[in-house]
Amino acid sequence: MITTVATGLLAADLMPVELVERKGAGHPDTLADGVAEAISRAYSRYCLDTFGAILHHNTDKTALLGGLAEVSFGSGKLVQPITVLVNGRLTRALGEQQVPVDDIVEGAVRDYFSARLPLLDVEHDLVIRQRLTQASSPGAVHGPSSEQVAGRTRWFAPRTLDDLAERHRMFANDTSAGVGYAPLGVAEHLAIAVESHLSGEDFLREHPHVGTDIKLMVARTGQKIHLTACVPQIAVHTPDLATYLSRREELRELIGALASVAAPGHDVLVAINTRDDAERCELYLTAIGSSLESGDEGVVGRGNRANGLISMLRPWSAEGVSGKNPVYHVGKLYNLAAQEAANRLHALTGASLAVALVSQSGRDLDDPWQVLVHHSGSQPLDRALVEGVVGDVMADFDTLRQGLLDNALATA
Repeated sequence: MITTVATGLLAADLMPVELVERKGAGHPDTLADGVAEAISRAYSRYCLDTFGAILHHNTDKTALLGGLAEVSFGSGKLVQPITVLVNGRLTRALGEQQVPVDDIVEGAVRDYFSARLPLLDVEHDLVIRQRLTQASSPGAVHGPSSEQVAGRTRWFAPRTLDDLAERHRMFANDTSAGVGYAPLGVAEHLAIAVESHLSGEDFLREHPHVGTDIKLMVARTGQKIHLTACVPQIAVHTPDLATYLSRREELRELIGALASVAAPGHDVLVAINTRDDAERCELYLTAIGSSLESGDEGVVGRGNRANGLISMLRPWSAEGVSGKNPVYHVGKLYNLAAQEAANRLHALTGASLAVALVSQSGRDLDDPWQVLVHHSGSQPLDRALVEGVVGDVMADFDTLRQGLLDNALATA
């Protein structure tokens, strides 16, 4: 690896401004990330249980098309279904043994949406369209070598596990970059604290009228924070306009109270559902708690980064992490590894750090081509420390993969 360590990064608590967005659990882009990852996880687990190895796949181009809902005070229903476009590639067989891809995808999608949007009738109001191929990326040159073991022509048509190239040598599938940083800034802590509380099981159990398609935009200038929140209400639990408006104000006050804890010493101004027009009765009132019910679309990679945030003034990678193969796809592994390396280096040094891990297609997976570390403080970090931490993280990909398979490690 080529390691570059540079000083001059402004510490998180010294940044004069922050601009942070967080898309909540029921936001269409978050749902797209989540369902793509759920399909990959279900497919991976089936392959491990059946074959002892994960076959080649990716569902990281999955998209959601919104349905159409009709809502009124006290009731809400979908009149046109939500469509899930499962775009990607999944290996359908190992030799003569077929993989029930269609069933795996259908089950994963319906189970995921049942859990995330419990008011959605997943049998009636959800259409699943599988648009899957088994075409390999460029690289196969047909000729005498076409039938060699672990050749590119066998990428999605393995005869045996020996045709999985990564079982011979684990290498990067792409030239890509993963980015992580630590610690979080005040606005970042605030965005996570507020959305996590409002989407939490305990809160939703006590407040069934609150939907999960929450979106926060937090702008901090010095000690002053402006926070705009969009929080849906569920029509069936909202009997009239007065109730909607009263609950909206209660939510605004609650967010202010949460902010006083998450951002002590800061002056926080909270606005909520700023598009509402009470006179026209145009409100953030929903049937199932997500704008996906009526027109909005969701696409993998457009939402939160792997740390759960979209921080516009921080370094970040545009890779869509969710739905990528957890075995060797660097767009997934390097983003998660960079964040882990940043966390460890911050814990060891106390410095604010940004870490970029850059792969080189075909290079050994655990040997990044470039390691770039930007940190606060005037004295350079010890290069041996940086390389040791990065090396430890890269050597522990199995733990990272297990966290993904156990759904214990978030990708958005």
